[in-house]
Amino acid sequence: MCGISGIFDVRDQRPVNQDILKTMSNAIRHRGPDDNGFHFAPGVGLAHRRLSIIDLAGGHQPLFNEDETVCVIFNGEIYNFVELTEELTRLGHHFQTRSDTEVIVHAWEEWGERCVERFRGMFAFALYDSTNKTLFLARDRLGIKPLYYGLSSDGFLIFGSELKALMQYPGLDTTLDPIAVEEFFALGYVPDPRSIYSAIKKLGPGHMLTVQSGANELPSTKEYWDMRFDVQSGASDQDLQESLREKLDEAVRIRMVAEVPLGAFLSGGVDSSAVVALMAKADASPVNTCSISFGDKEYDESSYARKVAEKFGTNHHQKQVDPEDFDLLKRLAKVYDEPFADSSALPTYRVCEEARRHVTVALSGDGGDEIFAGYRRYRWHDLEERVRRVVPQGIRRPLFGLAGSVYPKMDWAPRVLRAKSTLQAVARSSAEGYFHSVSILPDHLREQLYSDGFKKSLQGYRAVDLIRHHMDRAPTDHYLSKAQYVDLKTYLPGDILTKVDRASMAHSLEVRVPLLDHHFVEWSGRIPPDRKLHGREGKYIFKKAMEPDLPSDILYRPKMGFAIPLAKWFRGPLESHARQLILGNTLEETGFFNMKTLEKLVNQHMSGMSDHSQVLWALMMFSGFLDQVHDERADSAAALAG
Repeated sequence: MCGISGIFDVRDQRPVNQDILKTMSNAIRHRGPDDNGFHFAPGVGLAHRRLSIIDLAGGHQPLFNEDETVCVIFNGEIYNFVELTEELTRLGHHFQTRSDTEVIVHAWEEWGERCVERFRGMFAFALYDSTNKTLFLARDRLGIKPLYYGLSSDGFLIFGSELKALMQYPGLDTTLDPIAVEEFFALGYVPDPRSIYSAIKKLGPGHMLTVQSGANELPSTKEYWDMRFDVQSGASDQDLQESLREKLDEAVRIRMVAEVPLGAFLSGGVDSSAVVALMAKADASPVNTCSISFGDKEYDESSYARKVAEKFGTNHHQKQVDPEDFDLLKRLAKVYDEPFADSSALPTYRVCEEARRHVTVALSGDGGDEIFAGYRRYRWHDLEERVRRVVPQGIRRPLFGLAGSVYPKMDWAPRVLRAKSTLQAVARSSAEGYFHSVSILPDHLREQLYSDGFKKSLQGYRAVDLIRHHMDRAPTDHYLSKAQYVDLKTYLPGDILTKVDRASMAHSLEVRVPLLDHHFVEWSGRIPPDRKLHGREGKYIFKKAMEPDLPSDILYRPKMGFAIPLAKWFRGPLESHARQLILGNTLEETGFFNMKTLEKLVNQHMSGMSDHSQVLWALMMFSGFLDQVHDERADSAAALAG
């Protein structure tokens, strides 16, 4: 795994500032501590940081074709590079290394932009073709690897694997994007293709960008891949189980190729346990596994992880999270660059730290919930949709809306008694209801959270518009598949994959995700929705397929997720820290917030009256971002410009 960064003159072929590019590259040294390389030519500068995984001796980047007219810097892995090398060799191309990176330059020569359609893997890369003065940026289909880009005021395209790299460029505007702030406080992350800064974007999953010198402005990005749901209803459960096992087994095996120590994350959940089971079958050597434990048994899955580890004879390593590790809380803001409110980032960071002590590459089970409908919210969405389809919206909205408004909010009660949210969701449209399920702070509370001035800057925009946009363009009519599509476009790349990429790269650890092999994902789209969510059982066909390998208490126990006991922590060891970050000067000085609302949320939670743990965490992370990242970057850029 690696880090890339670069500068490209969109207007002409002016010289690139080499010192600035070197500073950009140094900012992401953690992504590639083993090697670094640069390429400078009129109007372009490319930088690469390398974490050596394959072809340790010959994989130096930037890497060129035979006549050095095409140059690439690459972050990721191309798992079918051997087959592509053989095909391209037959077509007359000459290879000089055993690196998967080299197939990119020859594939570009052979197929142009369509080369990305031939790659199987996770990737973000930048390619420069000097014959036509063209820069080509591309990101993998599911968004496993990140790529940020922006246009400076002086006409240079700046790009890199993390915002850290871009922020070293002094001419880049770092004005916060109000819409991104709204989406963050609705969802807990900034979804693609936005970043927290108005002038900087993320290249979307399955997208590419081609820019020629002299264009003077950036063209629109192009989408080269999209998820489809071409359901094939004729297959039996037995056929589906056999196909699933066969395809997942292949996806795991091709991700076990490495010239460095390799292992896996093991939470004790279905997905990571399935990956470990297939790894153990593929290699006689014991698998290195790593997990996290908590002092709070309600959130601790470590006993299940140990059970799986014992079953497959792995070399198992476990680390306990310290709830009073305030230094890590501060560090998270710098790790993620943008505001990021998924609290499981904390244990993810620690499990990556532990894994790196033993391996350089780790396989994870991420993606299973999105492609096989494993989240609890899919069950609630299914229930709500059944009501929506029976009761017309003209009746639902006033009837259930009124019932939801008068029903008491009982966060402390069992879920079956907490009907307020369900009643409110049923009153809404499908997109509004699903947004209500995934949001960390509903519309009416965000209205109270924001200042009048900030609400004006939004110009009527609400984060639900993003969910509605993806539901409207989903290539399916089935409500469950639409919800999955939304998550594949928002939650998966914006939260889950971002969380793992930054946490792993902070420790120079490569993470591979076999469940997000695009062949496997495309195949999952052909499975009927009722084989994914069967009654109240999510991931039904996946669990049935893994029954020969995993015990029922691993497959069918209630889903816990990789969570931490936030509500308790805020009423205990984090209380004073939270008050300081949320009610101090940092958030007030933005002018974004109604400080009376913030004080009310803090006091209600600390007293036990309500559970506001998610929004309190989001406020803490936003405050930490402003203190630890945004202000420091502004100072650094000003110093460099001076």
